[in-house]
Amino acid sequence: MSTFLRAVAFLLITGLAYACSSAPASTTDQPARITAVTSPALPDNPLYNELGLEQAGLAQAVFEYALTGRRNLGNHHPVLTIADMSQPSTQKRLYVIDLKAHKLLFNTYVAHGRNSGGLVPDRFSNTPSSWQTSLGFYRTLGTYMGKHGLSLQLKGLEKGFNTNVQDRNIVLHGANYVCEDTVRLKGRLGWSEGCPAVPYALSKPIILAVKDGSCLFVYAPNDDYLKKSVYLNAAKDTL
Repeated sequence: MSTFLRAVAFLLITGLAYACSSAPASTTDQPARITAVTSPALPDNPLYNELGLEQAGLAQAVFEYALTGRRNLGNHHPVLTIADMSQPSTQKRLYVIDLKAHKLLFNTYVAHGRNSGGLVPDRFSNTPSSWQTSLGFYRTLGTYMGKHGLSLQLKGLEKGFNTNVQDRNIVLHGANYVCEDTVRLKGRLGWSEGCPAVPYALSKPIILAVKDGSCLFVYAPNDDYLKKSVYLNAAKDTL
């Protein structure tokens, strides 16, 4: 083949390759584009930031839920307690907050009911003998000495979700199975019969800080609860 013909062949092949690489790709040959769906950003909450709750593992949305419910309850006790059951029991998911002093008093472990699930609870009940955790807002009552030592009575405030807790003997108490040794041994905390049990060594100071009328919020991302909770969805003047 002459030098001229070789040059023409080279130009034709190069041009064809360029045309192929420049042509739009067929849409049927490409994977579908997946767009992440994100919740709208919440307005900045200075108190949430000041308390370092994000670093402690509490989502701002859960904190806002707790503040909304407390406000709709008309609860003025300075201490607010949040048990965040969206977290695994190996995390310190109990938050005891002094809203007046702007201080996180306690951040520690809290157990869930044995029939609510293994590591992360996903079943909740207001039914006697269910041995499940009950979601929603509670008011703390008085203390008493029981089989777990100093314990705190609770009053469930949300019909259909936690109003049977007194009949079920659901109280806040200390337990030896709520500790890091149990986590290391079993890969999770021990289970309660539905009580929000806390580390035995911290039970007394926690109970003394939250007793006599403070608000306890037991949260999980449960659609039924989030849609039906009166205190999360109703204006105060309609309660």
